[in-house]
Amino acid sequence: MRKPGLILLAIIIACAAEVRAQSTSGSEADRAAIKQTALDYIEGWYEGDAERMERALHPELAKRIVRTNAQGQSRLDQMSAMTLVMYTRRGGGKQTPKEKQQKDVTILDVFENAACAKVIASEWVDYLQLARSNGRWVIVNVLWELKPPPK
Repeated sequence: MRKPGLILLAIIIACAAEVRAQSTSGSEADRAAIKQTALDYIEGWYEGDAERMERALHPELAKRIVRTNAQGQSRLDQMSAMTLVMYTRRGGGKQTPKEKQQKDVTILDVFENAACAKVIASEWVDYLQLARSNGRWVIVNVLWELKPPPK
């Protein structure tokens, strides 16, 4: 005879696995739109395409990095959407040679109208938080870190 507790535990585990699968997957259309937004962001940077960059960003975006000095003191530096678009328009990313333009996008999680993605670029790694806003995916926050210099 089976024990009711074990059957209940198996049902709970199966339901939890189903919820987890749903929370991390998102529809194929959402995943494609999220990837395209991340590519508009990084390729827009490399191409100096301010319109493409602006399309990828929520107007209230905050792009942040924690910088630590030689004494171990940290500070939080921040860039707004407007500043990032301006730097893109000035061609900051065009200085990266084509053969060094890394733009690897990984979607980390999708749930309803929120998503997280990772972009590995030539000299840094960006962690993007995206939201579906007015029917399209846009980047609302970026936490980034510089890659260590090559040895």
